[in-house]
Amino acid sequence: MSFNSFGHSFRFTTWGESHGPAIGAVVDGVPPLIPLDEAQVQARLNRRRPGQSRFTTQRQEPDQIKILSGVFEGRTTGTSIGMVIENTDQRSRDYGEILDRYRPGHADYTYQAKYGTRDYRGGGRSSARETAMRVAAGAVAEAVLSSVLGPACQVRGALVAMGGDAVDRSAWDWNQVDANPFFCPDAAAAERWAVTLDAARKAGSSLGAVIEVVADGIPAGLGEPIYGKLDSDLAAALMSINAVKGVEIGDGFAAAAMRGEDAHDRMYPGNGPTPRFETNHAGGVLGGISSGQPVVARFAVKPTSSLLIPQPSVKVTGEAVEVRTKGRHDPCVGIRAVPVGEAMMAIVLADHLLRNRGQVGEIRR
Repeated sequence: MSFNSFGHSFRFTTWGESHGPAIGAVVDGVPPLIPLDEAQVQARLNRRRPGQSRFTTQRQEPDQIKILSGVFEGRTTGTSIGMVIENTDQRSRDYGEILDRYRPGHADYTYQAKYGTRDYRGGGRSSARETAMRVAAGAVAEAVLSSVLGPACQVRGALVAMGGDAVDRSAWDWNQVDANPFFCPDAAAAERWAVTLDAARKAGSSLGAVIEVVADGIPAGLGEPIYGKLDSDLAAALMSINAVKGVEIGDGFAAAAMRGEDAHDRMYPGNGPTPRFETNHAGGVLGGISSGQPVVARFAVKPTSSLLIPQPSVKVTGEAVEVRTKGRHDPCVGIRAVPVGEAMMAIVLADHLLRNRGQVGEIRR
């Protein structure tokens, strides 16, 4: 069992290592005649690309996508879509010192314990470099959603907290997300974070973050009861992203502190048989099935484990050693996790949309 694949009706498989010659993905289950070209995929990858500000890793990867199969004359053919990105700026020499020692917070020890070997060059397969292909697959998923559900369907993410400092939700402005290097919807918070993250970076440390992803224009009825719930698949998808340590849907853990009457999303007569919801504490999912409200999920990303601050650890042979990670790293890996979260949300929604069509036909409105 490899588990390099995710999804059912919409399914993708990624391959490649951080310092290998290339990374790639194969996407299966995409219906034919969906408009798609490299420019669409590239636009999403550009949001994740490293080296765009002093707040991300300075590894200079253009992340230029090539579509090798499954698209002809600007439309999908219904066959598997193969995509590849060549790695161009590997500096494997930066990792020579950890050839025989484990970096705290990384998967070095667990990969060694499981496989009896590991690729120490940037973490190999466990590196966040793999997430570039998730973003590519997410771009394909977004094309499916747009084609079936129309332009009202939109998946957007934002950084809502960094180092414990949260945004002011009353100041939320989606237009600000692409206007600062943090994908932050609150301009004042973005200015504070620049100061805080600069200080952490100069000290050789790092910060954690919380990302929120919202999907608008999602119809009611997506999701399968009991073991294929929309929110459980979302949780699995977001939890699979590197450095993620927690996921919540809607109000999430905050709901545990509420009274029942306050946690309900009260319903009132709406347009025909479709009710109008007063609130969205449930995050657009009831009983594992979408309610027609915006689907809302948040995930917590731990501080980047690669630090310039020396940390105690052990060698492969068991002796005590001190580890200081060299190389080029994100002082807050949560920043570039925003487009990855958007991609995983889109992938889950496209998967459930196609599952629903296979089981009950077109969306019931």
